[in-house]
Amino acid sequence: MNPKDVLDDAPVSCDGLEVHHYPEGYTVRLPGKTRGRLSEREARELLNANPAYVKNYRHWKRVGGQGTPRRAFLRHLEGADTHRPPERYDALEGGLRTEWGELEIRVRRAGTDRRYGLRHRADSERPLEELDSLDPLDLRERVKHSDDGRYRPLKTAPTLPTGWVVEGIEGADLVRAVDFVYPATVANWHRESEGELDVSHFRETAERQTGIYGVVEELDVDAVEWLTEAACVDSQCLKRREWDEDPETELDVTRGEGAFPCREPCSLFVAAARKMAILENEEEREYTFSLTPSEKAQLDDMIDALAEGRAGEIRDADVNDGANRYRARYLRAKRSEDGELQAVDD
Repeated sequence: MNPKDVLDDAPVSCDGLEVHHYPEGYTVRLPGKTRGRLSEREARELLNANPAYVKNYRHWKRVGGQGTPRRAFLRHLEGADTHRPPERYDALEGGLRTEWGELEIRVRRAGTDRRYGLRHRADSERPLEELDSLDPLDLRERVKHSDDGRYRPLKTAPTLPTGWVVEGIEGADLVRAVDFVYPATVANWHRESEGELDVSHFRETAERQTGIYGVVEELDVDAVEWLTEAACVDSQCLKRREWDEDPETELDVTRGEGAFPCREPCSLFVAAARKMAILENEEEREYTFSLTPSEKAQLDDMIDALAEGRAGEIRDADVNDGANRYRARYLRAKRSEDGELQAVDD
């Protein structure tokens, strides 16, 4: 190893290594150690005795992009801001893993470089030969549909398909692949870490809507809270909500545990808000239905099963579940006409 390039680049500051060149010689600083007035030979010897710091400097010099989301994310994946090069390089020999939404990202050393892998976290322990090997462009198409074949209009919904792997790619391709799966999450994560996340609250977003979407401005704070509870929780979206009703009015809904922030209501939320605003304009009426206590409980079960997306998981033979298909059809046959639940007044 020849650390001459480190000396030639002085001044250098990288993860605990500092090198300065003064008229009286070199000064080299390492954690717990500072030596000054060194000749070039002495400086080289000191650097040769600390190879992990030299390799680390060379690697991040090649990566470049100082201050960019890409560089910050790649450093985050190996804990470069919290772990010194020697211990980090030892860990990289066996590979490091980070979860990002439903993704598992792996990084390992490849000489003085890095190689990255990407897969669904549910496939963490599956052998490579059991997974479809994809490149980043293939991955962009694969994640458009969930395992059951349904189109995924919300990229950050917890419905990422399984059974694939992207392996042995470089850092720039890794960040590009992550952006295909979860668009803008790396950039917004970086903005947040720098204290520069620009949040657009619901009321501000609503006031920008025009045409058929202008009606969303009519939603009151209670309705916004109900819709947020329906759409913006971990079971529905992996982002961590940072917006509220407005800067002064916090919504009483959990923000989520996601690694990446949500800076504004998304297009799907706005579309749902339009429909809710129209429905909220209807006047309430009272209805009287004749139901047994078990039938009332069954309706509750059916609503819950639909809301939680588990209706398709209920087996036909499980007639003890109120949302069982045969029980639902029995209730419809008994209590409705032409598919409509009949009120007593009718």
